[in-house]
Amino acid sequence: MTAPTRPQHEIRAQYTDTTVTVYQAYTPSIGLPAARDGRFPAAWKRDRMTWIKPSFLWMMYRCGWGTKEGQETVLAVEITREGFAWALNHAELSHYVRGVHPDVESWRRSLRRSPARVQWDPERDLRLNPLPYRSLQLGLGAEAARRYADEWTVSIRDVTPLAREIHGHVREGRLDEARALLPAELPYGTDTTPPRG
Repeated sequence: MTAPTRPQHEIRAQYTDTTVTVYQAYTPSIGLPAARDGRFPAAWKRDRMTWIKPSFLWMMYRCGWGTKEGQETVLAVEITREGFAWALNHAELSHYVRGVHPDVESWRRSLRRSPARVQWDPERDLRLNPLPYRSLQLGLGAEAARRYADEWTVSIRDVTPLAREIHGHVREGRLDEARALLPAELPYGTDTTPPRG
């Protein structure tokens, strides 16, 4: 029996009725205080673009299972669904797509005005190989980043030990054990349709 085909662009996330979990990775000097206090420390830059990822495996690809320099602490950040929806409602694609935008200049104007950016990158499997469908990355500019850190964040957990445990199973070829530990990510229903391209 053939597995069902996934949509090319689909938000998949771990979520509840009120929150959605996204992932980021930081140096221990940022990540550990954030997890300890349940909020981002003053040293966290609220005035620059930050990227959040609802996909755990895409985050593992980006941070190398928490081994890349500056990304040694992997955080699961639970944010309000209202905040996530606000970011999607105010987002523009991070790159120009013919047919989605009337022309390059229109896209550039929209991008300059938008406090958030949508980027669709290939989803990853347990070995971090690209899959034929895409995963959402959401870039939060200064206004959105401040809201994210100071209004939307409900909880912050350090999931570095989980990342290392899953990675250990993958390295030893125990993919079923690794898969059983993955966060349960389901298609995320939203009233908002993020830009696709």
